[in-house]
Amino acid sequence: MKRIFLIILILVFSSTLAYAGLADALKGFGSSSVQKGGPDESTTASGLKEALSIGTENAVNNVSRVDGYFGNQAIKILMPDSIQKVAYVLGKAGYQKQVDDFVLSMNRAAEKAAPKAASFFVDAIKEMTFEDARKILAGGDTAATEYFKQKTHDKLYDAFKPVISSSMDEVGATRSYKEMMGKYESIPFMDKQSLDLDHYVTNKSLDGLFYMVGQEEKKIRTDPAARGTDLLKTVFGK
Repeated sequence: MKRIFLIILILVFSSTLAYAGLADALKGFGSSSVQKGGPDESTTASGLKEALSIGTENAVNNVSRVDGYFGNQAIKILMPDSIQKVAYVLGKAGYQKQVDDFVLSMNRAAEKAAPKAASFFVDAIKEMTFEDARKILAGGDTAATEYFKQKTHDKLYDAFKPVISSSMDEVGATRSYKEMMGKYESIPFMDKQSLDLDHYVTNKSLDGLFYMVGQEEKKIRTDPAARGTDLLKTVFGK
């Protein structure tokens, strides 16, 4: 009887040791092995920063060229809603060319000002922490762009608006607007309309720019062909 009890005790003890060893092995696999299988913190942060650098550079280049805004229906700056009535009335009164010239001049101003945003994008990217990068990597197709917009929009607006204003003067947007409004107000029974044109064009310019950054981010996340460097392939390859 004692012999049988001793055998059972040995079997139980051996099983316990084996289970403990298996548990330790699983614990190790669940931590270090998984971590070793993917990019480390530094690689992840660097990969996201590189992705944003490429995305913002491409976006700025795309919108800065002639027709970058005007020729892209997704971001083209249209007549402000508040003066749609003005455009309609002037078109019917024979001034459609002036209306078209005004729309074109707003887009030309945005195209001229867009390159100024590049340095602000670079500074914002440099400030990204690993914690930011980790959350963004796990987010949606435009998580980085949304984070970027949230953190930099106000600063970009403050720096961008004077450039837009100056550019609009240079390309004749302000002059076109004043001429257009003057013709509208000369028509009998038409009310005066007011619009902060610099504010409107600046906001629309930034909206278009961030939209294009988002498109570039989507490409990098979802299209292997868009991952042009080994670092991006390591971080975004799934």
